[in-house]
Amino acid sequence: MTKHVKIGTHDNTFHCDEALACFMLKLLPRYKDAVIVRSRDMSILDTCDIVVDVGAEYDPSKHRYDHHMKNFVESLSTVIKKPGYDSQIKLSSAGLIYCHFGHEIIKEVVPQASDNDVELIFKQVYNTLIKEVDGIDNGIPMFEEEPVYSIVTDLSSRVKFLNLAWNDKNADVNEQFLKAVKLTGEEFLQHINYTANVWLPARSIVEKSIANRFEVHPSGEVVELLQFAPWSQHLITIEKEQNIQPLIKYVICKNGPYMIYTVPVHVGSFIMRLCLPEPWGGLRDEMLVKASGIEGAIFVHPGKFIGGNLTREGALMMAHKALELGKAT
Repeated sequence: MTKHVKIGTHDNTFHCDEALACFMLKLLPRYKDAVIVRSRDMSILDTCDIVVDVGAEYDPSKHRYDHHMKNFVESLSTVIKKPGYDSQIKLSSAGLIYCHFGHEIIKEVVPQASDNDVELIFKQVYNTLIKEVDGIDNGIPMFEEEPVYSIVTDLSSRVKFLNLAWNDKNADVNEQFLKAVKLTGEEFLQHINYTANVWLPARSIVEKSIANRFEVHPSGEVVELLQFAPWSQHLITIEKEQNIQPLIKYVICKNGPYMIYTVPVHVGSFIMRLCLPEPWGGLRDEMLVKASGIEGAIFVHPGKFIGGNLTREGALMMAHKALELGKAT
């Protein structure tokens, strides 16, 4: 019986980094026909040949590439210890796979490239794509004094890439324009359908949850969504419309496990009104239970903007305790 090669990643909500990581791996001959297994069950993940974005382990010798651990600090500069690889942006699973396999992948995609060309291509693709994915997934603000990464995968940039390259003598400009029409049309329709069928119905869920916030915590600073829905833009908009004070700090809801979300200072920001407690960041399971004193705690992201608990009561306790600790500092 033929043994199928398996790429493991987590189930439920997916993100750009593990989707891109899986795509990159499947460009390599040894993973080209691999089955992608999506699970958080370690007994299942242990059967996989390579695991990305889950498993709480970074060990290239075992092909384990998670980045969510409290002590994970890897960047391009720490993985590729060579001059010219100096970015210190924390890697996501996409960045990890790119760092470990990117040169080989480029050789597969551009077989005529010299070793020097591969180096140049690697650095350019890292700086113009992978760094962006890493920064967004890890919640790293774009700006300090100068942007630390740039956004190049927006719609306008994708249209720009469809234009004739200066050294392309064969492409048909009209054919490329029709591709741009198709691309922008698909994006437009996706936004219309999402706004009408997903975004708009979510407002009533968020509005009702805000109205009931004092039943969740006497401060009114914790909101419980009765079902998961896109909430951050609605919450911030409704706060302004209703002049709500004090501002809401945490949102909890069931999304797989029971999740605790922090509220950004404005829509799209990676700066939170009140992060989860620093000592909880990057911890999982027993270590997090011990640090928080709350049973059922399963994880807090190293960026401290999201956490989870097995039960509603545990999630409420985490939000309440985080609020108390935050006010005490």
